[in-house]
Amino acid sequence: MITPAFELSQDPDFLTITIRVPYARVSEFEVYFEGKEFKFYAKPYFLRLALPGRIVEDGREKASYDDTGVFTIHLPKEVPGENFDGLDMLTALLAPKKSRSAKPLVEEMGAENEEEEEEEEEEEEFDWEIEQTPYVESKDSPLCSPCTYGFGNMKSGVFRRLQDELNDVIDIKNPDVTSAAERREKRLAAEDAKFDPDHYLADFFEDETIHHLLKYEPWWVKASRKKMDSQESHPLNESRQAVIVSFTEDEKEQLRKFTNRTFLLDKRTCHQVYLSLVDILLAYCYEVCAAEGEKNVESPWNIRKLSSTLCWLESFTSISEVLMSFGRRVMCYPLYRHFSLVTRALNDTITILQLGKSAVLKCLLDIHKIFRENDPAYILNDLYITDYCVWIQKAKSKKLAALAERVRKAELSKAKLGFELDELEAAALLVQEEEKELKAAGTDVSKPQLPPSEGAAASDSEDSSSTSSYETGDSDSDEQESSASEDGEINPLQSTLQEERTALLIDCNGLRRDIGTLTLDASSGKSKAPLQSTSVPGKLIEELGKQMQAAIRLTEQPKGSPSVSGSSSSSTSEETGTSCTAQPQGLSPDRNGNRHFLEVTPKPSALLLLGSTNEAS
Repeated sequence: MITPAFELSQDPDFLTITIRVPYARVSEFEVYFEGKEFKFYAKPYFLRLALPGRIVEDGREKASYDDTGVFTIHLPKEVPGENFDGLDMLTALLAPKKSRSAKPLVEEMGAENEEEEEEEEEEEEFDWEIEQTPYVESKDSPLCSPCTYGFGNMKSGVFRRLQDELNDVIDIKNPDVTSAAERREKRLAAEDAKFDPDHYLADFFEDETIHHLLKYEPWWVKASRKKMDSQESHPLNESRQAVIVSFTEDEKEQLRKFTNRTFLLDKRTCHQVYLSLVDILLAYCYEVCAAEGEKNVESPWNIRKLSSTLCWLESFTSISEVLMSFGRRVMCYPLYRHFSLVTRALNDTITILQLGKSAVLKCLLDIHKIFRENDPAYILNDLYITDYCVWIQKAKSKKLAALAERVRKAELSKAKLGFELDELEAAALLVQEEEKELKAAGTDVSKPQLPPSEGAAASDSEDSSSTSSYETGDSDSDEQESSASEDGEINPLQSTLQEERTALLIDCNGLRRDIGTLTLDASSGKSKAPLQSTSVPGKLIEELGKQMQAAIRLTEQPKGSPSVSGSSSSSTSEETGTSCTAQPQGLSPDRNGNRHFLEVTPKPSALLLLGSTNEAS
């Protein structure tokens, strides 16, 4: 038999069941309903439902069939105005309440008083802090292995058979021989080793992308807004909630594929199941916010990496442990490591829990689809998500509301994560302020003052103004200015050698010479004579400067020295200690009978130095 696609809806007086049977033999179909039981048969389709409320046969029931192969059956409620809860939990509706063919191998005791027990459970306040310390007695118990995992810690030995395939799914090695306490110890050590302060501070200061992600609104935010509006107009109307949170056709099809089962969980295990649910929802909410609702190849990795339940097979004992674990993993693993994303995921999880089990189931179905389409993450569906999808359909709405309230009251701060985030931020902000102060001080500096060497040269020039060439009025000063201008053309890199120019003072044969001013001051007692002009043309100097890429120094040869042509004059370079001397053709003596020659230093220096020696000295 084929289970057909079906949907349930209601109004105050009727329960409406829509069944799609496109290949059925319409002339032969049967419908049976009584109390909470409903059966439909049209070869080859068969549907049996356990309804959440009672229906009655009083003559108002009716059915219709259209050309698309859809049966629509309207059944009157036994109590008009009664609200049937969980009509969208298709998996829970499919299975019968109990088997009638044979006695089950495991029987749920007290099934006949199930309704009375459920009412007592709803009145009893659920203690979310029931277990504060990890239990130890299980290690010594031969009947309870400490190396269990999965939904409700009901599985073991899975990774022994699939260890090679599951290395990329979980971080824990050999989970079948690793106890819960050892898993937690190794997880904390791995998180401490993975934490990167530079990555965290980069996201802390460059947070434009983070603020953009926080503006995204997932579907549960809009659904929560609609729920608040509907509660204002129709207070405590549960039927409106099914309309707010609806399922797609793919999600309904997946719900029909699940096999319904009953989970026998004690109070301690039920507590752990709820806490692990919060952990999985936190990881899912972060992924939806970080990806802005778009699925990508990193989605399964992010969800399982941020959830300690899925990645380390963790079992929690309190809500504070869940929040701390999630916060630490956000600071260590994903692309965006910002504490505001932790807070956003926490608020989204609270919203989903407040919307009820329909919203939780929709999120779990999305996680199931993400893992189902990824290899090898599909194994996590078998360990956790599939059972959660079946179990949540029978969960109590009041317990989810109490869990949401407990998570809302829980406090999570940066100091609790154990990474000293507050200290890191304070130190980084202090460094940033110091850099800003230094930068501001650098912009306030005025124009650079005259270097000491240039100032000294200027004073020397003023002292010798009485005997300088400016008193004679001849053309020597003009030629000197021309030489200085040619020097500027030959030296395009003067700005880069400012320190050498300002620090260099040369004392040669009693002559104090400043490079920056080209002013000569004789130290002898004789009267100062004006600087004589050189006979070397400026074009020759410029040509030699371009061809040889060297500094050209015009040095005056004193009287009585050997002829330039007969000997090679050596001049010690301040940088290398060597020099090359060459005399240009056609060089003639000047008015004082002094000859000049060109001295080319081997080091490429862009300085043009003019030197002169007094004959009398």
